[in-house]
Amino acid sequence: MANVLTLKLKSNSLFLLSMTIILIALLIASPSTVWPSDKGLNFNHLQKQLIKDKEENFTKKQIHRIFNNSGVNFDIKGISSYFRHQENKLNYDQFLSPKSIQRAKTYIWNHYADLLKAEIDYGVDRHVITAIMLVETRFGSYVGNRPVLNILSTMAALENKKIRDLFWKKIPKKNRVTKKEYEKKAVSKANWAYKELKAFIKYVEREGLDPYTINGSYAGAMGICQFMPSNVLTLAKDGNNDGRINLFQHEDAIVSIANYLKRYGWEPGISREEAAKAVYHYNHSKYYVNTILNISEKLKG
Repeated sequence: MANVLTLKLKSNSLFLLSMTIILIALLIASPSTVWPSDKGLNFNHLQKQLIKDKEENFTKKQIHRIFNNSGVNFDIKGISSYFRHQENKLNYDQFLSPKSIQRAKTYIWNHYADLLKAEIDYGVDRHVITAIMLVETRFGSYVGNRPVLNILSTMAALENKKIRDLFWKKIPKKNRVTKKEYEKKAVSKANWAYKELKAFIKYVEREGLDPYTINGSYAGAMGICQFMPSNVLTLAKDGNNDGRINLFQHEDAIVSIANYLKRYGWEPGISREEAAKAVYHYNHSKYYVNTILNISEKLKG
């Protein structure tokens, strides 16, 4: 009797082990596997939207390959900041301190050849390029710590009403905007993020980059110069001639800023007013624009 019981227990154990292995294999092989960060929040609808997008040629296999990764999940903390009243604003005056100006001068010295080449090729003042690099990421010392894929996917997924309602409950109530404000901004930002997400996918696929290791700001801007993916596709340049565009490399970031400003009207010898219009396209803040131009003047001095 004991032998029979032992055999039955072994048989059951083997059965459970086999079923576990099969289940794991199915999860790995399934093209619809999703790794949500919270119950109910997933990218199922977003994946279908990308696959069916008539403007793009994304394949089902391609989209599933990108999203079926344990590192892809909802960035609740990052996106929640969009829907909270911001009491504090960035203190741009910090970039005009003697210490910051000296750091900028050192940067010009260390990257003089690349800055000068960009100035000659594109006609954009090297001091302005340096000022933008200082304000955007402190010359690459802080490029953001949020996965760009997660940020853009989370925001784009809010186009779906069900996801939007679930996400609303996850936003910390302290300083939270009203539900009406949230709905309006979420829909608007979702449409914008969806376009940026498509650009990001095309960029990483084109350059053969790992999409899970590219971090950026809470808005999805990336690199030393903080370009949005759509701008990377159209305005970023290969500054070191290695055949790839990588905005985490100084050579590429420098020439990309130069090309960006030239695209929006920068010319050699332009007035401060005209320069302000060009820089305004980079960041729609007059405070930001004045800071960039003031840093540039200090560097020249």
